Amino acid sequence: MNLQTAQNTIQAAGVFFSRSADATGAGRMQVLDSNWIVVGQQPSPGALVGEGDAVLSVVKIGEPSNC
Repeated sequence: MNLQTAQNTIQAAGVFFSRSADATGAGRMQVLDSNWIVVGQQPSPGALVGEGDAVLSVVKIGEPSNC
């Protein structure tokens, strides 16, 4: 799913602060969230998440990923 949709899903669950990181390691900022795809997350799916605990690993749409 794209980053914006993932953030909306997290917020719908009652957590309003999540973080995202460029999964390529290039340190790029995610300016337009809908242009990024989530390829990993911490904590694992189904785990309880508190404010600031959710970290989404992302790549730009069209870039190769392990997902």
